[in-house]
Amino acid sequence: MNTMIAATEVETVEHAVPEMAEEKPTSHGLSMVVFSGELDKSLAAFIIANGAAAMDLPVTMFFTFWGLNILRKDGPVTFASPKNSVEKMFGMMMPRGAKNLKLSRMNMGGLGTRMMKRVMVQKHVMDLPTLLRTAQEQRVRLVACTMSMDLMGIRKEELIPGLEFGGVGSFIDAADSSSISLFV
Repeated sequence: MNTMIAATEVETVEHAVPEMAEEKPTSHGLSMVVFSGELDKSLAAFIIANGAAAMDLPVTMFFTFWGLNILRKDGPVTFASPKNSVEKMFGMMMPRGAKNLKLSRMNMGGLGTRMMKRVMVQKHVMDLPTLLRTAQEQRVRLVACTMSMDLMGIRKEELIPGLEFGGVGSFIDAADSSSISLFV
């Protein structure tokens, strides 16, 4: 009789359902290290940043080494204390501001840069200073690397207004909360 009961009983088998991992909120936004101070690479960085900002993504641009030249003021600057000889030499050798950057290739003594700027005007492409202002208007975070500033003798007074100042931790924090990180 036991065998008959066993044969007629409905066997219930619990299927193991894998537990759903708790979903982490998706990071979004763009973080970018701007290392290059060359016109074409700087244009690309700001076009990408402005495009992302126009899509309502949070954008952080971290300027280090040669990229700091983009953020330099155009004209002469007065300092609270004089620069030492190395700081003066770096300042003379580096381009001062977004208007004065050269192309990375085909510069040809400045001829390539002038040609590129003329083509940009003809094609109605914003110049770098305009892209920079637009980024600031769209609340793109522009962070100047203080370590690179110290190494290159660049002082806060030399840079345009509206910047944040920070170290590598600032970029890592921004990159950690971004879905896209770029190095330009």
